[in-house]
Amino acid sequence: MPGLSLPDVLYRQLPGTCVYADRGHQQTQSGCMLEPFSVRRWEAPGSFSDEQKRIVMINTNSTDPLHQIYFYLTEGCNLRCRHCWIAPKHESSKQRFAHLDTDLFLDIIQQAKPLGLSAIKLTGGEPLMHNQISDILCRAVNEDLRLIIETNGVLCTPQIAGMIADAGNCFVSVSLDGVDAKTHDWLRGGVSGSHAAAVEGIQNLVKAGVKTQIIMSVIRRNRYQMKAAVRFAETVGANSIKFNIIMPTQRGKTLHESNEALTINELIHTGAWVENELIPESRIRVFYHHPPAFRPLGRMYGQNGDGCSACQIKGILGVLADGSYVLCGIGTSVPELVFGNAKTDRLADIWLKTPILKKIREGLPKQLEGICKHCLVKKICLGSCIAQNYYRSKNLWAPFWYCDQAQRVGLFPKSRIRP
Repeated sequence: MPGLSLPDVLYRQLPGTCVYADRGHQQTQSGCMLEPFSVRRWEAPGSFSDEQKRIVMINTNSTDPLHQIYFYLTEGCNLRCRHCWIAPKHESSKQRFAHLDTDLFLDIIQQAKPLGLSAIKLTGGEPLMHNQISDILCRAVNEDLRLIIETNGVLCTPQIAGMIADAGNCFVSVSLDGVDAKTHDWLRGGVSGSHAAAVEGIQNLVKAGVKTQIIMSVIRRNRYQMKAAVRFAETVGANSIKFNIIMPTQRGKTLHESNEALTINELIHTGAWVENELIPESRIRVFYHHPPAFRPLGRMYGQNGDGCSACQIKGILGVLADGSYVLCGIGTSVPELVFGNAKTDRLADIWLKTPILKKIREGLPKQLEGICKHCLVKKICLGSCIAQNYYRSKNLWAPFWYCDQAQRVGLFPKSRIRP
């Protein structure tokens, strides 16, 4: 693409195009791309109906096609994780909650393809708890879409791992919050045996040939296990490991209030250690999920760069277990971020006409406030997590809490602030 800088190639979208990741992008829990984008023109397949082609024509006038849907397949979860930013209900054999209807799942995908859909994420709750997960996986395979799964790994049997492997273009993130059972099981709500089951699930995925990432949510009591976690990931055969910071949302807010979460000073210093010491000595890819403003440029754009790790909110939509369309899973606790329901509303109407979605697409990044307004990488970061920013302040354009706190204590990188 002559005349375009590297950031342009990574982040600019042209009218009538969709975003693809040529090297097989990886996704974080918040939807973040972990490998660079490239842009190539997207055309409606010849099999599309006249109605679908009409939607494509409408969407080619938009710079933000719907490139990915997050399916929150279950309202409940088999664990009670202390850091969870959604806080699903605890589900067991004795108490069941909503699971997304399988036919509705497929219908949503068919409606989304003319809008530019190229990938789907299965999350929850716990996606592998879905009462028809085998059917869901089979249907996903037949749709020729990039498949991302976020799971606690407890239910990832060899059979399920094999079905995921059959999808081919698939990436799975498995949560493992401690190298020992005591630490992991505590953070997972005191559910005994969850560590052993998660480790077995990871081993099943690796054995089946699935690209697997381990995710550790970093808190005070597992902070000094990070290097050991990388060594475990290397030994077990995982492709990468990612360290998440605790969001002050739902249950995560309680961890911040109880001092179990790291302070902003600790988070920033831990990030610097990961970027400058842990990553260079590791044999697999290692990610620390702090905002792009805190990442060395070489880690993002160098010869072995891994991209920006920024949320692509302009091209994402969530679907809850009851069929509700939402900005993301945070819609479970923020009603104004619910936009309709797939049982009654056409997806094209939701995506193209919902005022708050249009406001986000038109307002980012120029409407961002606080430190984000003056940040040199705001066009890449887009406020880091709009859902979290709104949850905290009821203001879409509020600065991301991490960057806001860093600025207040004088630790926001001065080299990333507009003069």
